[in-house]
Amino acid sequence: MEITSTGLEALSLRPLLSSPEWLVEETGFDPHQINVFETKFTIGNGYLGTRGSLEEGHMAGLPGTYINGVFDHFDSFIVELVNAPDWSEIALWVEGGKLGLHTCKVLEHYRALDMKQGVLYRFTRFEDKDGRITRYESIRYASFAQQHLCEVKVAFTPENYTGKVQVAAPIDGEVFNLDLEPAYKEKPQFAPEVKWDKWTKSKHLGQVDSGVASNNGVYLEMKTLERPYHIFYACRLNMIGHETTITNRFDYEKVSQTAEVFVEQGTTYHVEKLVSIYTSRDVDKPGLRKAGEKMLNDGLKQSFEQRFAAHVKSWEQKWEDCDVVIEGDERANHAVRFNIYHLLITANEKDEKANIGAKSMSGEGYKGHVFWDTEIFLLPFYIYTQPRTAKALLMYRYHTMQGAREYAREGGYSGIRYPWESADTGHETTPPWTADGKERIWTGEREIHITSAVAYGIITYFTATQDEQFMAEYGVEILLETARFWESRLEYNRQHDRYELNGVEGPDEFHELVNNSVYTNWLAKWNLQKSADYFYWLKESYPDACTRLSDSMRLKEEEIKAWNDVAKKIYIPFDPDKKLVEEFEGYFKLKEVPITEWDANNMPVYPEGYDHFNCGGTTLVKQPDVLMLMYILPDEFTSAIKKVNYGFYEARTMHKSSLSPAIHTIMGIETGNYEKASQYFERAAFVDLVDNQGNTEWGIHIASAGGTWQAIVNGFGGMRVINKRLSFKPWLPASWKGLSFKVKWQGDHIQVYITKGKVRFIRSSDKSLDLQIEISGRQVSLPREKEIVVEWD
Repeated sequence: MEITSTGLEALSLRPLLSSPEWLVEETGFDPHQINVFETKFTIGNGYLGTRGSLEEGHMAGLPGTYINGVFDHFDSFIVELVNAPDWSEIALWVEGGKLGLHTCKVLEHYRALDMKQGVLYRFTRFEDKDGRITRYESIRYASFAQQHLCEVKVAFTPENYTGKVQVAAPIDGEVFNLDLEPAYKEKPQFAPEVKWDKWTKSKHLGQVDSGVASNNGVYLEMKTLERPYHIFYACRLNMIGHETTITNRFDYEKVSQTAEVFVEQGTTYHVEKLVSIYTSRDVDKPGLRKAGEKMLNDGLKQSFEQRFAAHVKSWEQKWEDCDVVIEGDERANHAVRFNIYHLLITANEKDEKANIGAKSMSGEGYKGHVFWDTEIFLLPFYIYTQPRTAKALLMYRYHTMQGAREYAREGGYSGIRYPWESADTGHETTPPWTADGKERIWTGEREIHITSAVAYGIITYFTATQDEQFMAEYGVEILLETARFWESRLEYNRQHDRYELNGVEGPDEFHELVNNSVYTNWLAKWNLQKSADYFYWLKESYPDACTRLSDSMRLKEEEIKAWNDVAKKIYIPFDPDKKLVEEFEGYFKLKEVPITEWDANNMPVYPEGYDHFNCGGTTLVKQPDVLMLMYILPDEFTSAIKKVNYGFYEARTMHKSSLSPAIHTIMGIETGNYEKASQYFERAAFVDLVDNQGNTEWGIHIASAGGTWQAIVNGFGGMRVINKRLSFKPWLPASWKGLSFKVKWQGDHIQVYITKGKVRFIRSSDKSLDLQIEISGRQVSLPREKEIVVEWD
């Protein structure tokens, strides 16, 4: 949409935005896309995430603010991340009529997510029923400089009238989560304005208190109805540069401030809404009001410009550590930055008791539950760019060990068994049925491989950071407890003198009840062996800590030896003649159903007669399973075996998970299938930017975002850890002139710049010794603070 001369360039907030390559834009308004843009335009700071809903609201909207770690299970069918009070609403009333996209003629409408600065910008020109035209701008952000502060700034101009305008700024606690979907025989298509009304709603919050806050603000305190969490908001509305009376209103579960001003035609008016947010997870309940009001008052001592500058400065450091630059493909670079942006706003390095839900804090998909996604798809990004955040995510697993221990006991097992879906306690939260009640969900009972995923995350973190304090105090304990689980869960087959895992489900969820899933078995074997290794590391490096841990766990070295003995006999289905790893025992005997049709995104279409729930008798694969194993354990398979298995399983994979394309990108590059790798990268990088799965409205596919970063660094950049050493084997598409990124490795900061045939490294370090790495199989030494250029094949 072309912006007229009365539009963007004449407005005062637009110059705050970054250059166009950093913007995700919406031009014009389509109610059918409102929820998709709400997800894409989510702002956050790790503490909370707020969907990009319109400030004045809309009938088709699905607004949401989610505070990390605040779960409840009152009248919902499963525990879920609570939709917290809405802080972002600001509504304008002109001579008694509300301005909105439903109530007015929209002359122009434009919004942009500024990824570089973490802000959502809006510009709209409204014409009401009496012909009055109002120009409206807003900037919204959740401060990264101070995580408990959020702000909306509005600038509005009466273009052709003089009159009375009211500005209403509520804190709305009368909010709900979506709960259950009607079980329609065939999926109907509803108008966007009513589709969410078809769902049952779950209520999780009730009012505790409201009133006038210090410094002429208002406050609202809510409590979850089943869990013990209290949520406190304090808010202040300011009209900048104009005298006006602020009126407070207190409804049940809603407080608001309203400013009334007599406006002059052509004059621009500025309004600021500053909000502080705390929960009883942050401070004890008696101190909530004091903390919330102090934060609001501290914020009010600064101008908007000062608050905004501090927020932007925090973002500058984030991008300094995490940015990726693709030369020659601006579209791909834009998509990668979009994925990194959402990774940055969804994790909180200051909170060791919260993690990342499958839809981040951008929507209600998967109820905010934590999966294996964290350790396998998300953690690598944080390990290599934000290691303090990575540690916090792993500490969540430490703090939820008691729930995992109880979960193991419930099944009759030892050690700790991490739940497939986790919330705030470490207990299993997988729903037993789909939201429409039609299909049984078995993943919570059978996808036990998440326990080894946690072990994998711990070891990957330690290898990259050498954080011995974490490993000695927390990491080794988790490893030993997970090993105990695997030993107790494995079944001895006396006839074949081997150990098996029966009645499980691997990453390929088409096959819901299998024996000897190779992914599950191999990782259990690896988990047992590595746990034993790290026990001896602890014994040698920290003998006192080892003694204390052994005493508390009643652990003897005979038990450690038994783990190694068991690991050697775990059954791994494999055809040595064909060099094919069998996904699970009996997989090769299943019915071959060829994939013959692909959609507009060049992704497979279910063969006629098949869907997600009836592919179990076929060799069709939902997502990478064997290939995932070969990716995360790269030095345990030969290049020849990887190549054979990529060819076999890629032809049978339906990619019915957003987790799939990124792994196929990386393994495609590693096995020389470059055309397919480029195709899969397109699918992974743009899954939410273009909504290519049709479900972005439910929230960001955050695991795919992490997978996209891995596709860049581990795929095109070719970075691997082989025998605990960094290794690079890059490949660039023909259109890419260069690729640059940064990683952190064992305390060093390494800049990597790849062009055709050459790779340039700059290593910043406090260490005097060179760093030894590999480039395309050759040994290379990286001195500190010196540029090294190496040729690659």
